[in-house]
Amino acid sequence: MKHKTFFWFFLPTALAMLVFIAAPILSILMQSVFLPHEQVVIEVESCGPFGCSTTTSVDQEATAKLWEEAPLGRFAGMQVYFDRGHLAVAEVGEAWSTTQSWGEFFGTLGNLPLYRALAFTLTYTFVSTPLLIILGFAIAVAVNNLGPWLKGPVIFFSLLPFVVTQLIGSLILFWMVDARGVIGTFIQWIADDPDLSLKASTPLTWIMLIVYGVWNSAPFAFVVFYAGLQTLPQDTLESAMVDGATRWQRIRYVVIPHIMPLVTFVLLIQLMDNFRVFEPIIGFSAEAHATSLSWIIFNDLGGETRQLSSAAANSVLTIIGVSILLAPVLVRTWRESKAKT
Repeated sequence: MKHKTFFWFFLPTALAMLVFIAAPILSILMQSVFLPHEQVVIEVESCGPFGCSTTTSVDQEATAKLWEEAPLGRFAGMQVYFDRGHLAVAEVGEAWSTTQSWGEFFGTLGNLPLYRALAFTLTYTFVSTPLLIILGFAIAVAVNNLGPWLKGPVIFFSLLPFVVTQLIGSLILFWMVDARGVIGTFIQWIADDPDLSLKASTPLTWIMLIVYGVWNSAPFAFVVFYAGLQTLPQDTLESAMVDGATRWQRIRYVVIPHIMPLVTFVLLIQLMDNFRVFEPIIGFSAEAHATSLSWIIFNDLGGETRQLSSAAANSVLTIIGVSILLAPVLVRTWRESKAKT
């Protein structure tokens, strides 16, 4: 393809990336280094027959003038990133120098908003991602070996979690795990503890959110792997069968290497998606036991006073986290493609 042809072919995509990706990222970068203006407070002294008193009030005109002169707020540099609500550099340094054990140190980090959210986000990402890949692959292999009259219904029921939106699905499971729900009552019966509640325990809440995440995302992996199995070379499989390879050996040495590029693709998509976990926390009302980076951004933007600078800083930190998370996979993929060429 000629350079001029490629330029005009790529131009619409480049413009869309600049408008919908680069511009918003640049916007939040700028907002993250500015803090809201402080309100201008004036003191008025009034005297009467019984003495003088001083009252304070907010000068609305002077405050509005500050916002007119600097709409983004007052420049703070990296102050927002280093405060207690974000990286908490001072608090982490103090904990590192005063705590006597790793458990005490991580316990201190758990009391800081960003690190508490990061702990759940990373746990959710690194536990649910491999589980949903394994489950999706197992379903794909099982469906691929079914008879033609069974494949349609099984595929339909396997895709139901993917069809239901995350918020609706989490609400349904939230009602089921309630103490009066089917799953909640069954767990109480198994544990022989009528007071046991999944919603009141932090570990059980984390497990519940991870199970839901695997259930909701496994159909995506199933669809991708099932499509890849349709391109599996039958000659290679037949040769392996003739050589006496067992079913597990055929899966390990023929099927898995064939769909490995699809595994990398699903891994990249799910790492990004799981790192931005948000809907299950809202659906399960699990903010008291589990928060994520996306939930912190949502919380900063809610309420009467929107903390735009804090939300922007958390957004930048989330982007950096996703980039760090994807870097090893992308580097490995690039090296493999380079080696093939």
